[in-house]
Amino acid sequence: MFENYFKIAIRNLKKHKFYTFINILGLSVGVAVCMIISLFVINELSYDKHFKDANQIYRIHSEIIFGGNHYNMTQAPAPMAEALPAEFPEVEFAVNFRQRGSYLVKKVDQNIKENNVIWASKDFFNVFGMPLLEGNPEGVLTEPNTMAISKSIAEKYFPGESALGKSLILDNDYDFRITGIYEDIPQNSHFHFDFLLSMEGLDEAKTTSWLSNNFQTYLKLREGADPEDLNLKMKSLIKKNVEPELSKIFGEGATMDAMLADGGKLEYVLQPLLDIHLKSDLMGEFEPNFNITYVYLFVAIALFILVIACINFMNLSTARSSNRAKEVGIRKVMGSYRSHLIRQFLMESILLSVISFLIAIPIVALLLPVFNDLAGRTLGIPFSQLTFYIILMVGAIGTGLLAGTYPSFFLSGFKPVSILKGKVASGMKSGMIRSSLVVFQFSISIILIIATIAVFNQLNYIQNKKIGFSKDQVITIDDVYALGDQAEAFKREILANSMMESGTITGFLPVAGTNRSDTPWWAEGKDPKQTENLVSLQNWRVDYDYVKTMEMEIVEGRDFSMDFPSDSSAVILNESAVKQFNFTGDPIGQRIYTLAGDNETMNLDELESKTVVGVVKNFHFQSLKENIGSLMIFLSKRPQGIASFRFNANDTDQVIEFVEAKWNEFAPGQPFTYSFLDDRFGKMYAAETRLGKVFGIFAVFAIVIACLGLFALTAFTAEQRTKEIGIRKVLGSSIGSIIVLLSKEFAKLVLIAFLIASPVAWYAMKKWLEDYQFKQDLGWQVFLGAGLFAVVIALLTTSYQSIKAATANPVNSLKSE
Repeated sequence: MFENYFKIAIRNLKKHKFYTFINILGLSVGVAVCMIISLFVINELSYDKHFKDANQIYRIHSEIIFGGNHYNMTQAPAPMAEALPAEFPEVEFAVNFRQRGSYLVKKVDQNIKENNVIWASKDFFNVFGMPLLEGNPEGVLTEPNTMAISKSIAEKYFPGESALGKSLILDNDYDFRITGIYEDIPQNSHFHFDFLLSMEGLDEAKTTSWLSNNFQTYLKLREGADPEDLNLKMKSLIKKNVEPELSKIFGEGATMDAMLADGGKLEYVLQPLLDIHLKSDLMGEFEPNFNITYVYLFVAIALFILVIACINFMNLSTARSSNRAKEVGIRKVMGSYRSHLIRQFLMESILLSVISFLIAIPIVALLLPVFNDLAGRTLGIPFSQLTFYIILMVGAIGTGLLAGTYPSFFLSGFKPVSILKGKVASGMKSGMIRSSLVVFQFSISIILIIATIAVFNQLNYIQNKKIGFSKDQVITIDDVYALGDQAEAFKREILANSMMESGTITGFLPVAGTNRSDTPWWAEGKDPKQTENLVSLQNWRVDYDYVKTMEMEIVEGRDFSMDFPSDSSAVILNESAVKQFNFTGDPIGQRIYTLAGDNETMNLDELESKTVVGVVKNFHFQSLKENIGSLMIFLSKRPQGIASFRFNANDTDQVIEFVEAKWNEFAPGQPFTYSFLDDRFGKMYAAETRLGKVFGIFAVFAIVIACLGLFALTAFTAEQRTKEIGIRKVLGSSIGSIIVLLSKEFAKLVLIAFLIASPVAWYAMKKWLEDYQFKQDLGWQVFLGAGLFAVVIALLTTSYQSIKAATANPVNSLKSE
């Protein structure tokens, strides 16, 4: 019986080649998109699961409200990693990380810039359970000036030999001995460190202050320990250690309770390791994370696109019901049961689905590199895994059943008496179900189109918004510390060229990935013991030419000038800072104060003061998702880090060649690393750019699949109405009127889809835009453009078959009547 079903299925698919082709093409494309998204989602959900006992590992999440600012950070105090295992038996191990940017690394002579470098305390391998390929687990990272490196780094610097016990030189000065080699950290991890520098040699790690938050702290709980219980216990630990420091600095009245009463907050809670990649977007993340909402969204899109492809099959199957009606009637008269017919039609559907799945695999192979480039991943088809083939087989059968269930029950339900009298399912002639399915298809497509337009509108808004500084035509050169005392001479040589307008050397730039530092300040005459008088300020160390090079606007007072020696203790505030200080009268000439010394020695007897000489117009120094915070810039004798030069030449290649030549002259053997300020700015929105492109690609696929079905339905409708069209032409109907007649029904369905899709898309994109403090409103133009686009695409899809039917010779359609 099965063999008979199979033969009939093959015969029917061959007989209707056009409709079979449309179904297979649409379904294979839908399946390919679904497979790509499935590979992506599985990869995202697998992050950090490779670490041993990953469900027992947590990171400290810090939430601080102080000085008018609200911080959600990954950083915690340095002593916390040591205190947690000592105070709480449920904590087995804890490790501190300290990130200090990139390093220049060399074996002998030639430096190589390395970005994946981190300082780590000795329990790194105990927390994350990573085995060492070489080295003693008990001795790695336990001594100053030692480090562990990844396998790929060992092969890079010591090809063909063991790296264990050998040394590498960092930043031309620091000799680190290699005490351990570990396997490369997998791609699906939220960090990818290639160099682990022993924190035993880092003076900053020895601080006992609980008021400074500079270290990322991870801990491993013992099996069965309750993280919520530990969260409650940590409150007493924080109070025990923080209150004495507050009292020492600000006096006996400075307590945690007083800070909380003034609206402040200091809280440390455990964040599961497995939540970091998809559920965390804190200040100080090691790498940009993804968003669980987008995972859900992509799963929904994958299912919708697959459903759209299945709808094509259902639509064409029910539309061709009259062609299969006589077959059903004769089979029933000859004794076939309805169950036999259902199995027959399901066999056709499953066979078509299996063929589509097989064709989808090479489509995935072609599209996956493009998707990887877009999403920043390294996904591959898991041909070596048996699970892949099982899922493929189950998916093909399941999709065949999904697409074929309704048509099989519908077609097998025809009554033979009615069929043989020429009355075929009159209830279905209205095509209500087919129309509803077409509306559903185009609703999904229009939602994706609107989402794509909205995302790119926001990106365009970001790129063109006045951000308070000029990001165009500024070249930035990293690692200026490699120049040593020659940094200023290098700057002068660059500026001597007529292509260059101005230049500045500082690690503090108004783009992500550069230096940040904040401390509390207060205005003269205000009592710092009252926390409402404290203003948490970003403190940026710059040189005389910073404001000029960034083309920022001084709205009050003046810029720094060498004509004023007193500017060594001067400061320029932004408008947000001036507002928060709430000065009495003109801010120019006002003095602000902060505690001098380090965190362990500072008190109210030793203060540092600055005089306000200028106010700079607010500029965005963080993502537009954030409000503009309070900021001060002041002069520093050696503000090293990044050299930025504004140029006026149209030929950027010439600028790069000139700057590189000067770099090689001043820093021979040091790597030349440059970028442009507008590129650095754009990288802050790389995730949004990728999201917009992904939406756009999915929208194209959804439209293509929906239009394939619409094309076939139009062809079938034209075929069914051939005699009607012939009669209309004989009676004088024009070609244009017939084209309108055949097209208006489908255009009407697309308009209905637009009316359904618009409010859904509006709500979804409104929620997405809530993440931005500065955003482009969703105007009616977005929805109108999406609607017109969908209607035009639908009309273009139907026009070929409509024109073909309208221009056919009526004699050919009427000669048999």
